[in-house]
Amino acid sequence: MYLKAYSNVLDAKKQLNAYFEFYNLKRPHSSLDKMTPDEFYYDQLPQQNKVA
Repeated sequence: MYLKAYSNVLDAKKQLNAYFEFYNLKRPHSSLDKMTPDEFYYDQLPQQNKVA
């Protein structure tokens, strides 16, 4: 994410939400074995339920 001037608060919210969606749902992370944070989180849920 880069420092950027936004035209107004609504524009800032829209663009930040779009970036967060990209970051969490579409961008693979090397520290998560090339999975997105969303994939990694939901991949862990069944394992947690088995332990509990």
